[in-house]
Amino acid sequence: MFEIRRANHSDSQTAFTIRLLAIRHQCIGAYSEAQLLAWTAGAAEDGYYSLMEKHFYLGCIEGEPVATGMLDFENGEIGAIFVHPGYVHRGIGRKVLDHLECLARNLGLKEVKLDATLNAADFYRRYGFTGEETAIYHSPSGLQLACVPMVKRLILV
Repeated sequence: MFEIRRANHSDSQTAFTIRLLAIRHQCIGAYSEAQLLAWTAGAAEDGYYSLMEKHFYLGCIEGEPVATGMLDFENGEIGAIFVHPGYVHRGIGRKVLDHLECLARNLGLKEVKLDATLNAADFYRRYGFTGEETAIYHSPSGLQLACVPMVKRLILV
């Protein structure tokens, strides 16, 4: 059974590991090996621990975390959607995205934005996000990666 739950500080290493594995598996070809290594360097303590204080969620199968996602409410931004490589192509990323969009609607946001990795832009387009131009994402660690800034208007219900 799949469920989504709010992450807590004790989940930071698990979330960081899912991120690392997803980047190294799903971003091959979209970024150079040097970029992938730099992007996945470091440890959970370098910043993921503090992310758990935001609207950070884990997608779990039978209680085991297999995906992550976050809503930065202040900036109206969705991020950190990563699916463990052993669970891709099962609709899990879509479920996490739907959950975050629902949360954004419930919090009164009229739109959400994100910076899609080059390999994920088509995924987000399938679910209503728009954006074509490539830009440079500047990570907190100083890494610069090509991305596609995207936006989706939310229909409030």
